[in-house]
Amino acid sequence: MQEKILNGKKNGMAAMLLTIVLYIAAVFLVILGGSREYWVLLVLGLLWLAVGWIPFLGLKVLKPKEALVLTLFGNYVGTLKEAGFYFVNPFCTAVNPAAKTKLSQSGDVDGGRSASILSAALTKGTEANIELTSKKISLKAMTLSNSRQKINDCLGNPVEIGIAVIWRVTDTAKAVFNVDNYKEYLSLQCDSAVRNIVRIYPYDVAPGVDTTGDGREDDGSLRGSSELVASRIRDEIQAKVSEAGIEILEARITYLAYAPEIAAVMLQRQQASAIIDARKMIVDGAVGMVEMALERLSANSVVELDEERKAAMVSNLLVVLCGNKDAQPVVNSGSLY
Repeated sequence: MQEKILNGKKNGMAAMLLTIVLYIAAVFLVILGGSREYWVLLVLGLLWLAVGWIPFLGLKVLKPKEALVLTLFGNYVGTLKEAGFYFVNPFCTAVNPAAKTKLSQSGDVDGGRSASILSAALTKGTEANIELTSKKISLKAMTLSNSRQKINDCLGNPVEIGIAVIWRVTDTAKAVFNVDNYKEYLSLQCDSAVRNIVRIYPYDVAPGVDTTGDGREDDGSLRGSSELVASRIRDEIQAKVSEAGIEILEARITYLAYAPEIAAVMLQRQQASAIIDARKMIVDGAVGMVEMALERLSANSVVELDEERKAAMVSNLLVVLCGNKDAQPVVNSGSLY
């Protein structure tokens, strides 16, 4: 289905004024025909008063970044895309199967439920709500934020992830006629793409994992390579929704965490890893300080220590430098030996 843009039909104001003038003329014809018994004029006036409202159905108003897909007796006529006041065939019907669909997104033309709600009193003390649903298609960039999904990463750990997709309609004919509901179609493809990409990566960097498919280990992870993961998710979605006339402008990860059932265990694992790294750094520094102290004592001939005393000194210094609490010094008032 190829999109056809209808141009040169911004004559809605002229058509509206002409219809109003004809209505006024029909009133005069009825008055004149009834008073002077000109039955032909009377019939013509009454006929126009009965059917003269039909041209008003062909008046269409479009704001910037809105489109209207028109069909005539089931055939695709074209699409109005430019802002303006149009007059089209009154029997043309606007089509938008996703008009009433509300997703977790911004920018719906109809607000997700209706364009407006009118309250009219039908009887005394009784009111009815009349919902008018807009058939216009928004061409603005819109943001879709699906609910968080629980997905197993490549190591089998369940993670929860949420994404935000910025998209817009570029081909209204494809969006309306190629798929049943382009908003629901987009939402489904987003969920599918997230599952396909997330299962390739581990949550954190893990050994022996190939995330690029080149047969070699790499450091890709959901937490550390969020930009790359989002880019692959965007490309995956775009490949699926092109036939629906939708362009994916950007995809971003908005939420990423371990699933609640393993979050506590993974937190302990991260804490243990951090403690080990910190201890390793402390020990490396302590060993360096001990080596420097022994070298300085030997170089300056401050004191001569045998191997047994050196071992005792190294042990004491490591205890002081690597301990969790402040050391309590013990002063030796006697001989060194």
